[in-house]
Amino acid sequence: MVKRVTRNDDVDWDSWPVQDYLAENYRDLHPSDAAVIAHHSAVYRGIEADSAARTVEFGAGPNLYPLLLAAAASRRIDAVEASAAGVRYLVGQITRRPDASWEQFHALCRELNPDLPPTLPEALAAVNVVHSDVRNLKPGTYDIASMNFVAEGVTEDFTEFADFCRRFAHSVRPGGRLIAAFMENMPTYRIGPASQWPGCPIDPWVVTAVFAPLTDDLQVTRIGADASLPDYGDSGMVLLSGLRRMPPG
Repeated sequence: MVKRVTRNDDVDWDSWPVQDYLAENYRDLHPSDAAVIAHHSAVYRGIEADSAARTVEFGAGPNLYPLLLAAAASRRIDAVEASAAGVRYLVGQITRRPDASWEQFHALCRELNPDLPPTLPEALAAVNVVHSDVRNLKPGTYDIASMNFVAEGVTEDFTEFADFCRRFAHSVRPGGRLIAAFMENMPTYRIGPASQWPGCPIDPWVVTAVFAPLTDDLQVTRIGADASLPDYGDSGMVLLSGLRRMPPG
């Protein structure tokens, strides 16, 4: 019997287990995330401080470090998140003192990009939490778009994965900057003791094939699996930077 493919709209994202996810991934700074931060910081260092009027974190989830990374370049950061659980966490982190575990992430982000605001609350001050499906974003709205562990972790359908990637690329104006990280070869995975979530296995060649028609100055690299993280079945991470392709002429 053919296994039914789980697509994004089949999933109850409002029940996303935020605290289990944080406990498994972000209470400590793992080597793989340090590598993602180093990659993204190198991109942001090439952008003049406060030069981006609007930046989007495309499917923000409860991960704060992409928001911290964007803070040096951006006057406003829209953290767009569909999950009610994710939105509650983000709003709480911004309106109250953020969890102390994020201090180590902020310290590394600022070490690699001194333009970052000096405190964690200051770095989050530009963040605006938007409770919405990223598919509702108007194309060409942003100067910078960041997406971390989203398109490959919300569906088992490759066509839908590619559609999320196209929407991400089109969320910025032509010439706008794109920064992303993906889990490599991520299968359907488990968070916490019971919950199961869709995954779409991809690799650097797949990411390149999807983004090459959409971008200029595309750069795709990878890092290997991180033994300090739970074994979700992935084989590492794929990192991307590029510019949304300008129209002909």
